[in-house]
Amino acid sequence: MLPALTPLRRARVLRVTAVLAVVLGLLAWWLVPDGRPEPRGRVVFSTGVPTGVYQRYGELLKEALARDLPEVSVDLRDSEGSQQNLARVAAGQADFTVATADAVAAYLRDRRPGADRLRGCARLYDDYVQLVVPRDSPVRSARDLRSKRVGVGQDGSGVRLLANRLLSGAGLDTAEDLTPVSAGIDTMPGLLERGELDAFFWSGGLPTAAVQELSARFPVRLVPLEEGLIGRLHETGSPHYRSAVIPGDAYPQAQRGEPVPTVAVANLLVTIEDADAALTEAFTRTVIGSRDRIGGKVHSAQLVDLRTAIYTDPLPLHEGARRYYHSVKP
Repeated sequence: MLPALTPLRRARVLRVTAVLAVVLGLLAWWLVPDGRPEPRGRVVFSTGVPTGVYQRYGELLKEALARDLPEVSVDLRDSEGSQQNLARVAAGQADFTVATADAVAAYLRDRRPGADRLRGCARLYDDYVQLVVPRDSPVRSARDLRSKRVGVGQDGSGVRLLANRLLSGAGLDTAEDLTPVSAGIDTMPGLLERGELDAFFWSGGLPTAAVQELSARFPVRLVPLEEGLIGRLHETGSPHYRSAVIPGDAYPQAQRGEPVPTVAVANLLVTIEDADAALTEAFTRTVIGSRDRIGGKVHSAQLVDLRTAIYTDPLPLHEGARRYYHSVKP
């Protein structure tokens, strides 16, 4: 039998135990932020076409995540765009993605598979619609696309959804009044340059590298989209569009300093309801925290704003993202 501790020894043991507990607690705090295990594992991020803003944004975000979450491996997957991205996340084929708010609303409205499981993490930057034509083209408005060969984006892209709606707002039927060409931003500039397209639609952050590079080697211009189109888009039950202006210096060779009226729509960072809350919180933190670093290479990322990022309508906010916003609330 061990000898009983005297009151003095008992007090010393208690003090030593208390000190050890404090030391171990501080060590755990230092090693594991907020006392929670560091997220680990593998995630799939569905991006976009190789030369689009989604893809470049994903590449730079992957670098930021490697610094902030060294135990998390991020795989990037090319896609046709917003509609395919949402289908992948809803089906569990991707963990995170970027999609336009109008594409999300359409996915929810049509009750596509897994729609009720989608959740928002952040409102990111806006996409701007860009209707690109050769500089000497007679096309001066969307209405002038009648009988023309028009690039309308790939089947699974947000561009296709938006192009169809804009053409309808201009009084044109995509299938009957023009020749729609299913192609992405990785191929449409070359088709226009070779005379195989008369025009193409693109929706992306400013500037989009593929459009910028095209304008540097081939004379093109941007066609204004009249403000009345917004009202007609809203009448079709699409409230996520707004009037916008492409600044005159977005594409200097194409615009020659002239601003171009257009339509804009927000991009959302999307995940699924049962995504790990700690991982989603950390992922959202990196997205917001890396804004300036990524924005140095992808200009549109500079527009990510903590004050508006929490508004992920039409999707409810994921619990992990909600934790992040509460942690940084003033």
